[in-house]
Amino acid sequence: MSIDMEPSLELETPTAPKTFLPLLEKDDLPPEGERVQIGLGRDAVLAVIGSVAAGIAIGLLLSAGLGIIGIGWMPVVSFGWFVAIYSVLAAVTDFGPAIRNRFWSVMFASAGVVVVAALAIVIIFVLFRGWDVVAEMFSFPAGRSVLDAFHFLTRDMSGVGPLDKLSEGGILHALVATLEQIGIALAITIPLGLLTAVFLNEVGGKFARFVRTIVEAMTALPSVVAGLFIYAAVIVLFTRDFNGFAASLAITVLMLPIMIRSADVVLRLVPGNLREAGLALGAGQWRVVLHVVLPTVRSGLMTAIILATAHGIGETAPVLLTSGITTNLNVNPFSDKQTSLPLAALEFVRSPSPEMVARGFATAALLLVVVLILFVFARVAGGSEAGKYSPRKLRKLGRVSRAQLPSIEANYHHHLTENHLAQNHSAQLQENL
Repeated sequence: MSIDMEPSLELETPTAPKTFLPLLEKDDLPPEGERVQIGLGRDAVLAVIGSVAAGIAIGLLLSAGLGIIGIGWMPVVSFGWFVAIYSVLAAVTDFGPAIRNRFWSVMFASAGVVVVAALAIVIIFVLFRGWDVVAEMFSFPAGRSVLDAFHFLTRDMSGVGPLDKLSEGGILHALVATLEQIGIALAITIPLGLLTAVFLNEVGGKFARFVRTIVEAMTALPSVVAGLFIYAAVIVLFTRDFNGFAASLAITVLMLPIMIRSADVVLRLVPGNLREAGLALGAGQWRVVLHVVLPTVRSGLMTAIILATAHGIGETAPVLLTSGITTNLNVNPFSDKQTSLPLAALEFVRSPSPEMVARGFATAALLLVVVLILFVFARVAGGSEAGKYSPRKLRKLGRVSRAQLPSIEANYHHHLTENHLAQNHSAQLQENL
């Protein structure tokens, strides 16, 4: 008996679904083009150089060549032609937004160059006019000692007339008076200014707004008014004598609003979450100010001190009204007259004698050096920004950590011993129960 059987169907094994990756299915990307470079390219640099040369050439042609403008207007005219030529070159190679960008980039860069050039011109001019004194100081003829060579810094002007040679006299009296006066002024200004700035930011209120208004108004106080105020309030009523301390008070009146205003602006930049974190950890308000807020803006506070010092060290009118003029060395700021470096330079330059004029410009150069030294000292004392340490500071912190390591380990082992004893005591109590 035969049984007809239908052909068996073969079972197909299901295949796993294929994963589709869109990025792999894309065609190959075209080769990357030239990257956009930030800054001035070669063409822009050549355009600037060519525009500068063309502007200077046109300025010289109009002033020295044709005489259409005075020689004093040559830099202004040359700069105008430089901007115009550079704008035309930029318009040839670029379109609207790029032209405006290059134009304002040149204007901003020119502003920086003008500031640096003006400062360089002032320094070079002062050194040039006082070079005779500098050259005389660094000349060492036979039989001349180092102390005699630097007489300009080690002697005063007592007994020196306008016709005496440059090898006579010096400005020791003015240098000592300047350092004493600015030192006393800083000793008063720094704590009072910092406390006032902290009051304005941490306390606030209606009285703080009133104080801030007074400080902003005093920022524009004329120096003569400050000198007259100290003269009437201190010299006329109390001392009845010109002295360096009265000059320091007049300088303090001028430095204090600058110090408060600058420190106030810096303290406003401290993030509020730093204060909140300190308060959340249990510290009081003034401890947060002392250990969190002030260290955070230490470099900014040193900048405020620098600005106040620069404003006060070059004043002449308040010193003239309160300290007077003298040619003798006086190391006591509370008695008798004292002459500062700016006032001595002014008196020297007013003389018709060429030697006195040279001494005046050399005194101004020394004042620049003193200001630079004070600025460097303030910057070093200010340190780096918050949270950033120099390699020297890191090494110092490492030495302190290594010195404290034995005490930390001893405390750790002591706590371990106490915990072990406490556990044994607890186990013994459980056994007894």
